[in-house]
Amino acid sequence: MLLMLSEIKTRKVVWVNAESPTKEEIAQLQKKYGLHILVAEELSQPTIRPKADFYENLVYLILHFPVYNIKKRTSVSKEIDFVLGKNFIITASYDAVVPLDEFFKIVQADSSFKEKCLGETGWLALFFILKQLYGFSLRETDHIQAKIEKIEENIFKNEEKETVRQISFIKRDILDFNRIIKPHEMVLRSMSQDQTEKIFGKKFTPYLNDLIGEHFKVRYLIENHKEVVDTLYATNESLLSTKTNEVIKNLTIMAFLTFPLMLFSSIFGMNTRYLPFVGKKGDFWLIIAIMVSTTLAMLFVFKKKKWI
Repeated sequence: MLLMLSEIKTRKVVWVNAESPTKEEIAQLQKKYGLHILVAEELSQPTIRPKADFYENLVYLILHFPVYNIKKRTSVSKEIDFVLGKNFIITASYDAVVPLDEFFKIVQADSSFKEKCLGETGWLALFFILKQLYGFSLRETDHIQAKIEKIEENIFKNEEKETVRQISFIKRDILDFNRIIKPHEMVLRSMSQDQTEKIFGKKFTPYLNDLIGEHFKVRYLIENHKEVVDTLYATNESLLSTKTNEVIKNLTIMAFLTFPLMLFSSIFGMNTRYLPFVGKKGDFWLIIAIMVSTTLAMLFVFKKKKWI
């Protein structure tokens, strides 16, 4: 069987990257790196919830990262599991995660950068990997920014109805993105416990704080996008409501203006023996004059009250 384990080594640290690991591959990792049986079981299938588990000599992390799906027009979750020891780090994914695979190839190809990332300990390797992934998450928000700018233009181009649909898609995208990235804070802060310090030492703390800061940047940016979209939605709804009210007002005025015409037509169309003006010379034009005069009088009143 072809094993899908990719490996990068330095004198001090090994990085193993596994995509959709099989039972045989997990057993191989368990034997080689002394993984706890619970960790091996977790690696066998994807997990919905992110978490951090602490063992005697390693830390097991599950994190999900948002990746934009063009067909679905929203961000989807990509899981990455991290098994972190003093002299090794294992990353496992259950689907192709482009930023992780690209970073693995970069480290593999650049010997000096490889020494920088994997030259000391497993947690330093984790720092560089997560920093790269959070940088990717920041770039993933670029499509949201571009859509916001497009929506802002469309709002003032009399495209309010189409803009409602566009805003709905981008709000769903922001919701999915935030739902995926938000739980990272809980996982990262749980790593600041004494258990992590016992395994990796106090040197790990500044790097962990840096990662918390990187996560905050992503959260802050997506929250800012959310506020902007909410404001644009309210503006678009206001413009749409104003336009709808204007149409209703015009239709109502038209109904009132035509009411005298219909009223007089009905009155003079009654089948009675005696009707005013009827039968006299010029009765038709007289009735028309009354109807037009009444309509013009109502139009004058509407204009004076600035209803039209």
